[in-house]
Amino acid sequence: MRTKKWAVERTRTIQGLVDFIKKFLKLMASEQLFIYVNQSFAPSPDQEVGTLYECFGSDGKLVLHYCKTQAWG
Repeated sequence: MRTKKWAVERTRTIQGLVDFIKKFLKLMASEQLFIYVNQSFAPSPDQEVGTLYECFGSDGKLVLHYCKTQAWG
């Protein structure tokens, strides 16, 4: 992704974010995409971005990373 910073609605779920990124990257529906908060854990798909921001955000932003392969376990 060329754009490194995105504004996301607080009510958007992680699954909604995954769907958006998969569409943006033109991935097939069968391909997996994993989201990690601060490169430390994968939130549940029904978790809202706003809740994650309140718990793990800093300096006015929430850092999320994505990858196509599972990082742990």
